[in-house]
Amino acid sequence: MIMTLTSTRISPDWPCQVKAPGSYDWERSAAKWLRELIPARYASYPALIRHPVLLARHAQLQVQQEIRVARTALQTARAELPMLGLPESVIEHTIKLYAAEVMQLQHIARSVRAVSEALAGRGTAR
Repeated sequence: MIMTLTSTRISPDWPCQVKAPGSYDWERSAAKWLRELIPARYASYPALIRHPVLLARHAQLQVQQEIRVARTALQTARAELPMLGLPESVIEHTIKLYAAEVMQLQHIARSVRAVSEALAGRGTAR
């Protein structure tokens, strides 16, 4: 087992919630993690349950959309939030929140890409 883990290079973006590729039950841990990234209504669709690589594709699309939303919120916050009557301190805090969220989502996107590549390499696209 140790030989397998040392011979498998894991991306620094690999999510800690997912077991190393090739280890026992790693695909199940990948699917569980990916399901947490998509809206709950999608997680029960049979095609996504049976094909982890399809689930990974959907998670990639979902995270990319969330990045677009967070970027839009960040870019429009300074102009639109004052019109809501919010104090400057709340606006500044919200801008920092959106900026942090964009960075976090970009990290998640890299992690999803790493898991997707590993799943595709394992031939799980049956």
